[in-house]
Amino acid sequence: MTTMLLDDDLLAVLPAVHPGPAEQVRELAVLELYRRRTITSGKAAELLKMERSEFIRYAGRLGVPYIELDEVEVERELTVARVLR
Repeated sequence: MTTMLLDDDLLAVLPAVHPGPAEQVRELAVLELYRRRTITSGKAAELLKMERSEFIRYAGRLGVPYIELDEVEVERELTVARVLR
């Protein structure tokens, strides 16, 4: 385990609720790694001790999408869906 020092300025803006600051910073780090697609939803869920489906819903509520497609990918998906109908 690695210890990280947090400035008082950062601690001041973290809500004074459970979980404590260390857990909040851990959650924010995991969410950011997932948002950047550095880790999978399964790994993120594991790190936060959640079921994968629970994590996906939680991340979505926080504005981190499960699926992020660009315009080309959306068009490709729509084309496939039309063919399969």
